[in-house]
Amino acid sequence: MFEWLLDPSAWMALTTLTLLEIVLGIDNIIFIAILVGKLPEAQRDKARILGLGLAMLTRIALLASLFWIMKLTQPLFVLFGNEISGRDIILIAGGLFLIYKSTHEIHLQLDFNTDEKKISKKSLKFFPALIQIAILDIIFSLDSVITAVGMADHLEVMIIAIILAVLIMMIASKGISSFVDNNPTIKTLALAFLILIGIALIGDGLDFHIPKGYIYFAMAFSLIVECINIYSSKKSKKQ
Repeated sequence: MFEWLLDPSAWMALTTLTLLEIVLGIDNIIFIAILVGKLPEAQRDKARILGLGLAMLTRIALLASLFWIMKLTQPLFVLFGNEISGRDIILIAGGLFLIYKSTHEIHLQLDFNTDEKKISKKSLKFFPALIQIAILDIIFSLDSVITAVGMADHLEVMIIAIILAVLIMMIASKGISSFVDNNPTIKTLALAFLILIGIALIGDGLDFHIPKGYIYFAMAFSLIVECINIYSSKKSKKQ
């Protein structure tokens, strides 16, 4: 069971996989940060930790049911010349949900009626927020679990990598959430990223693969430009 401890390639796979799980979990953190920001302040830390805990449990549960996941890749029917599997249906449904949710949040961001904003902020309760996080966790987990299966030969290595990645994300999530919540333009940018990720999920479901590297590069570039704008704006206000 622990033979992999003496295998250097297993340790290399563990390190690489942990880093990849963190990268693949960035979209999850962004979604949780935006959703948690709509809760009362006293509940935010609890919802964030529980949300990431759900993500960890979901990924481990999916890893434990590898046989079921492999069956999800078998074609169920053909649509517009593309073979559609159970995995494709989950990705398409998740992409549509993400686009709808992000568009709705952007609409609220652009609504300058403060009374309506207060009502919408109070309208999200703790458990409905967790349910939404859990639904998106399943969709986001598919990519990370499939990546884990493709990179590591030992189930123990995959599970440890997921646990380490989620623990690191738990430490970083509060800072990310505060930053997103305190900067409305960053929040709008994050929502735009989620729309982009939703389109990529639908594309994957329809066998049109958009390389994740392009998406992450666009996200990083836009974020750097926006951070420079925020810094310049704050500096000019001080002056």
